[in-house]
Amino acid sequence: MAKVTLEDVKKAREAISGIAVKTKLLECTALSNMSNNRVFLKLENLQKTGSFKIRGAVNKIANLTEEEKQCGVIASSAGNHAQGVALGAKMNGIKATIAMPATAPLAKVAATKSYGAEVVLNGLVYDDAYAKAVEIQKETGATFLHPFNDPYVIAGQGTIALEIFEDLENVDIILAPIGGGGIISGIAVAAKALNPKVKIIGVQSENIGSMKASREAGEVTTFFKAPTIADGIAVKTPGDLTFEIIEEFVDEIVTVTEEEIAQAILFLTEKDKIVAEGAGAVCTAAIMSGKVKETNKNVVGVISGGNIDVNMLYRIIDKGLEKEGRRLCFNTILPDKCGEMLKFINLIAETKANILHINQSRMGNEVLLGTQEVDIVLETFDNDHIKDIISKVEENGYQVKVKNK
Repeated sequence: MAKVTLEDVKKAREAISGIAVKTKLLECTALSNMSNNRVFLKLENLQKTGSFKIRGAVNKIANLTEEEKQCGVIASSAGNHAQGVALGAKMNGIKATIAMPATAPLAKVAATKSYGAEVVLNGLVYDDAYAKAVEIQKETGATFLHPFNDPYVIAGQGTIALEIFEDLENVDIILAPIGGGGIISGIAVAAKALNPKVKIIGVQSENIGSMKASREAGEVTTFFKAPTIADGIAVKTPGDLTFEIIEEFVDEIVTVTEEEIAQAILFLTEKDKIVAEGAGAVCTAAIMSGKVKETNKNVVGVISGGNIDVNMLYRIIDKGLEKEGRRLCFNTILPDKCGEMLKFINLIAETKANILHINQSRMGNEVLLGTQEVDIVLETFDNDHIKDIISKVEENGYQVKVKNK
């Protein structure tokens, strides 16, 4: 199995120059204060196609033979590699076919098609799409472009590390997401060559922590517990090449929960005006949840992508606000008499909560004659405010059935 070196990463930077852009390294004061470090975010969500994946895809395409290009290319992807391959192929006049999970966000599917690629949907996770891509490759003879288990792809992703070291003089810790392992492998190879003392931490979704399970088993292992909102790293079986590199160069792998990822997406949106997809937010989630134990260090977290479906973003924000105590949804029963609703609304106004939505009905199965059921959604300050609201409402004789969780 071919290895990847710093020299390969430097060559990749030349190959992708003019296509992939150098992304910003932004200091995040809120995360710095939270973790007692200086935290910087590498904004690959601002990369072309909205993800780091274009780096590896374009480097791989640049190293194809003319015969391979003539056969066209095929790839499997949860969405971001798909866009990178599609754009790279379009710029080189190559036919591209992409197999994607049927669960891939609609925005990613639409974007991939917009670059001129043919999209085939199959299965629930990346591994299902990969199986379909292999099937199509055998039928068509197209050149398969692996999203992570390929030296050229890994070298392309490693160019992120070159940029980090250019923009930050003293780098102590770099966090990167892990799905199949391509991005962290490239970053780790380059970073450790530039500074052997830098600590590399990989972050996975707890639901699909396949690389962490593989490290614990001492060999490539398939692992799947449940779906994840971090669809970009939803890989049940990591690569053997990436596994070898990670074993050698990555110091630690941590996992984050779905709730922690959702909170990180909300935090980045609100505090730093950064739109991150699930996979792009896992490094922030690791820092927020205290899984980076070091203090007084220069820490870089890679925001690997920002291709999140707007409907998903809305749901995540809504749930995140609930968890932070900034939304309260509850049900109560009022007497079905003139003025009772006004009395109830005035009571809510006294609590300084803002009514976002209210619905009353006499038609529910459990609604007794002479009563009406009310569902209400309030904008609140925090969890203490919610406790005060519930207490005041109950003190005035209303039953409160909280529906948040």
